[in-house]
Amino acid sequence: MKSIRIGTRNSALALWQAREVARHLQNNNYLTEIVPIVSSGDKNLNQPLYSLGITGVFTRDLDIALLNDEIDIAVHSLKDVPTQLPQNIEMIAYLERDYPQDILIRKESARNKEFHELKLATSSLRRRAFWLRNYPTAEFSDIRGNIQTRLQKLEEGDFDATILSLAGIKRMKMEIDYEMLPLMISAPSQGVISVAGHTDKPEINEIVRQINHQQTQICVEIERNFLSTLEGGCTAPIGAFAEIIDDQIRFKAALCSLDGKNCIAVDENFVYTPNENFGEKFAKVVLENGGKELMAEIKSQI
Repeated sequence: MKSIRIGTRNSALALWQAREVARHLQNNNYLTEIVPIVSSGDKNLNQPLYSLGITGVFTRDLDIALLNDEIDIAVHSLKDVPTQLPQNIEMIAYLERDYPQDILIRKESARNKEFHELKLATSSLRRRAFWLRNYPTAEFSDIRGNIQTRLQKLEEGDFDATILSLAGIKRMKMEIDYEMLPLMISAPSQGVISVAGHTDKPEINEIVRQINHQQTQICVEIERNFLSTLEGGCTAPIGAFAEIIDDQIRFKAALCSLDGKNCIAVDENFVYTPNENFGEKFAKVVLENGGKELMAEIKSQI
């Protein structure tokens, strides 16, 4: 069999993730080739993500390459992948989740400031809303770009700190001071590398399924089902995190208003059964407890 062509964005972090998928496949004695693709999301670094008006901004170009047979599989940060996939594209594998958490990184001049005093740089509606939930007078600046770009903007910009995904810092082996943020609930499927395939390539898809991590798949499918049931195509401040503890799943999630004043949360422990859609179940609980009105409010404000 010829090499499996692995499509990826061309940022340092995305290339690391593609190499990680390649390593897993090579361990199973398959040849691989990495094919970098420049994404539209990477080309527009001035507008905040939520104002681009489309989902899949970081995955669209890889989807096109997959559909055009320029690549055999596409590697993504799963939290960038829309819950509605394009026709003929399917998720075929998830690597084991490593670091799902959000972290705070400060500039040196803000080292001694209290959380409520910090001016934060983040374009994430979720991070803003969860921060405002705890610190309602906080000020924000927009920030975009890869990790290195954001850290450079942090040093040069008129703000004190930024919030990043711990996974990116760890994967890039960056020696940097950070603080954990237990007040945050991660984005659905944060910290997970995923692989998408074309439905017309069953042989390749079966090979890639061999590297799938089943427990991670169970958790992220709950999170993504929760997201898709709430979202209806709208970007909203939604956190969702499932983890397997002994023989149970702990699921924490919340939908927040943009200003953080109204948050509807669930925190459940349950025994997993594959024939029940737990993500949809808990999302309906949120919708029935004011979430439907809150989603309508968010859609009108974005």
